[in-house]
Amino acid sequence: MSQSEPLVLIVSGPSGSGKSTLVQKILELPGTMLAVSSTTRPPRATESNGKWYNFVSEAQFREMVARGDFLEYAQVFGKNWYGTPRTALDEALAKRKDLVLEIDVQGAKQVKQKLPGSVAIFVIPPSRADLERRIRERGQDSEDEIRRRLDRARDEMLNYSSYDFAVVNDDLERTGREVQAIALGSRCRVPRMEDRIREILKSFGG
Repeated sequence: MSQSEPLVLIVSGPSGSGKSTLVQKILELPGTMLAVSSTTRPPRATESNGKWYNFVSEAQFREMVARGDFLEYAQVFGKNWYGTPRTALDEALAKRKDLVLEIDVQGAKQVKQKLPGSVAIFVIPPSRADLERRIRERGQDSEDEIRRRLDRARDEMLNYSSYDFAVVNDDLERTGREVQAIALGSRCRVPRMEDRIREILKSFGG
């Protein structure tokens, strides 16, 4: 690993935990870019193709899987598919930017296996009641869907130990600073700094 390789920052958390807002906080840092996911779910009224998601048919998605186009992919709630195209990594490398992935627990495990130097952040809601309130306030889900999301949230949170960092999103301003600090600190890890350190050492004759 070196500074020339993109730092890959993974952000996961239960639906409604506020991870998209925290991803936006990381993207406020210079030198970062979002990996735009591909999904088979239909766009919501407020969504446009290519901003957070590329919306594709299930047939297109399966073709991409067959070609090995994805860095990670998973089926969520047994219906819609989501995946991160490998081209996002190539684009980050070409632009010399850090790559931010907003993906679920399944996807995070896949990326960690392929890119061990990636940094995974888990976003935790302060309580079940708080998470339920946030999901209901969005007004997008039926009662059955809300129950499924809450059950899934518990299952996802049991995977917290596979992450490098965890933040409790009970104060957006503070939690935003925390995820930015994690991103900035991750840039300074010794394996990423090694090439630069060796260059500086040459000036000391070592």
